[in-house]
Amino acid sequence: MSEPRHPRFPPRTDGARTLLVLGLATAVTVFTATVPLLRDWFDLRGPTRAIDTWVHHDGRIYDYRGRGTTYGFTYPPFAAVTMLPMALVGPRTAIALCLGLDLAALAAVLYVPAGPLLRRYGWFGTSLALCALALFEPLRDTFSFGQVNLLLLALVLADAWLLSTGPGRRAGVGIGLAAAIKLTPVIFIGLLLLARRWRAAGVATAVAAAATAAAAWIAPAASRFYWTEALWDTSRIGRLDHVSNQSLQGVLARLVAPHEPSRAVWALLVLAVLCVWAWRVRTAVRGEDWTVAFALTGLTACLVSPITWVHHLVWLLPSFAVLVRHRRLLPLAAALYAVLCSSVVWLWFDYASGIGGFLGSNTYVWITLGLLLWLPIGQSRVSRPFLSRSVSTTAAAPNPAAPVIAPASGQPGPVATSFFSFFFSSRTYGDSREA
Repeated sequence: MSEPRHPRFPPRTDGARTLLVLGLATAVTVFTATVPLLRDWFDLRGPTRAIDTWVHHDGRIYDYRGRGTTYGFTYPPFAAVTMLPMALVGPRTAIALCLGLDLAALAAVLYVPAGPLLRRYGWFGTSLALCALALFEPLRDTFSFGQVNLLLLALVLADAWLLSTGPGRRAGVGIGLAAAIKLTPVIFIGLLLLARRWRAAGVATAVAAAATAAAAWIAPAASRFYWTEALWDTSRIGRLDHVSNQSLQGVLARLVAPHEPSRAVWALLVLAVLCVWAWRVRTAVRGEDWTVAFALTGLTACLVSPITWVHHLVWLLPSFAVLVRHRRLLPLAAALYAVLCSSVVWLWFDYASGIGGFLGSNTYVWITLGLLLWLPIGQSRVSRPFLSRSVSTTAAAPNPAAPVIAPASGQPGPVATSFFSFFFSSRTYGDSREA
């Protein structure tokens, strides 16, 4: 008797690949439409109504509160200025514009670390990647809320690309604009200072200051109120102990709820995290590992921010670009990614006391902290990622165990090559020597 033939993966014909992608896309669509909570563009509707009140009804933008909530407009004045066109369109048009901008930003975020690789695997590899990303809770919440996180990440990564591919004379503009729109990306100016990229740090600071000054000139009263009052009023954003607040402050708030967490303890934790970040970033920069440097900075921003909602965790995506370039870490990357797709923290929405509540309600914080402490830094020249000036152009020797997939165009990018090689291989490889 002949041995039974097992189906090959990946499928080799376009028809089989099309069926696989359609099946995965259907499963993802059903999952996202039934399992997670859809946010009905809550974070887009509120700001657009605040802008409309400000422009058309002579209201004060920072006085606006969502109907039945304490949530108000929380962005800096420059963000309000950039959103002025929203006052000229209806809600459905605003949602369509937001979705279009988020999709464009997602394309940029994918292109910077993995563009050549996705071109190599063509529509099939790109479709699989998009199906996986659609399950990532921070990403789907960013789309469903109508948030700006992807746009900010794209601006920051644009500067990362400029720094890594040439003199970087224009680097800093993206970080500066992102910092003027929202305060979280300000920490990336600190990264530039630690890396002694003085010109880029100066450009970022100047752009952020110029944008803020322009907003103050356009809306002086709103700017004055934001910087003196609204910025310091966390009640405008939400409860610190809300389970969606996956920051160090959120951990402390849930631990002592209903009491207020100690600001001194929080400040000490933030200082400790910043020290670890500075040490690890300096190590990464010395090795010209800019991918890790930017990934570590995104992780730190999520930890030290007073409020880090789940949708803010799109800043973890560069960390996964680091993990998948180490073949031996692929199982860990897959496990962490699956947890971040699971919405597990919401199991403790109503009750987060006890050891189980402390560990479970802060699951995403533990992942972020673990990545900050143990994200691998440095690897061999052959697999060095896109954010490095010295990238070997020598093609790696073919692996006889891996099936041949004809590239669509271009050559594979080194950041995620190990991921796709693992995904498209017919067996599990051993540990990489490059770590």
